[in-house]
Amino acid sequence: MLKRILKKMGIIIGVSILLLILGGIIFLYSSPEFGSRPSVVQEQSFAQTNHYENGKFVNLGHVDMSMGVNKFFKMLVGYFNPPNETVPNHPIEVAYIKATDLKSYSGRARMFWFGHSTFLLQIQSKNILIDPMFGDVPAPHPLLGTKRFSDHLPINIEDLPFIDAVIISHDHYDHLDYGSITKLKDNVNQFYVPLGVGAHLESWGIDKSRIHELDWWEDLKVSDLTFVCTPAQHFSGRGLTDKGKTLWSSWIIKSESENIFFSGDSGYGPHFKTIGDTYGPFDFAMIECGQYNELWHEIHMYPEETAQAAVDVKAKRMMPIHWGAFKLAMHTWTEPVERLEQAAKLHNLNVVIPKIGTPIMIDDATTKFDSWWD
Repeated sequence: MLKRILKKMGIIIGVSILLLILGGIIFLYSSPEFGSRPSVVQEQSFAQTNHYENGKFVNLGHVDMSMGVNKFFKMLVGYFNPPNETVPNHPIEVAYIKATDLKSYSGRARMFWFGHSTFLLQIQSKNILIDPMFGDVPAPHPLLGTKRFSDHLPINIEDLPFIDAVIISHDHYDHLDYGSITKLKDNVNQFYVPLGVGAHLESWGIDKSRIHELDWWEDLKVSDLTFVCTPAQHFSGRGLTDKGKTLWSSWIIKSESENIFFSGDSGYGPHFKTIGDTYGPFDFAMIECGQYNELWHEIHMYPEETAQAAVDVKAKRMMPIHWGAFKLAMHTWTEPVERLEQAAKLHNLNVVIPKIGTPIMIDDATTKFDSWWD
């Protein structure tokens, strides 16, 4: 009798596991969230670069995130049994942005932070969105991630002004969000992305003529602005088998009077100094500071390295990004800025940590923001 019960239970468990696997495979190959891969012709052109090998993009110096079995299980244990305060105890407050305040703006260059790595930059009478992730969960399905720390955004995506340019650093879900792009695409003029990322946008209904793919060190003049695609130390991929199929990058946005650096996601490396020596100094630099861990230190910096990166790129003012919105690592949610503030003192850095939704004037070197996260 017991053997029959155990046998039935085994069959039920086995069938359930098979159904879960089957459902996952169907979701993986049918959901538009995963985007699309570059074409064979595109991949052949990628091979002409010096950072594309064996069908994949690679980092400078071949730096890679090694995730063996031991590291993988250690990561799972940490993720499902995290320390306290990896997320706020209550939804964090954000400043509201009025749609009328954004429309037809032609004043001094300014930015609005939406948390994590998403910005609206208003410069030279143009509206530029950087890594527009306005969704609640940075994952292909809500069950696969944790919710945003705030219960609302500073402004609804539908109330944004017409966007002249969208700049994307890489194709991970916390930077390239399917839901956000589909809501934005009819209100955007042009998209600027690293090599290969355009395939995702095309699969989401954006015409190829509106997509501009750049390699590291390539630049493009757009009216009175110049966009420069610069290196980062990271990786890419939205599914199980597409790691490295598209490029990742940092970006520079230049006008006649402003020079701005956006790090994207990156581990610390010599590319920061090269960027600083080539294009610096920068009036303002947004540099990754969050979601780090010893298990993936190669592709996400510690806060002390963020401070050094700001020195390397010759930033007059710097702002920590990649924090304040989502839990993607096991540190407390405020640790990144707490450690950065201490490191910044050693380097005499001018650090800006604004409340989400608060305007940030690029040329204002004196305004101080309250420690709103305390």
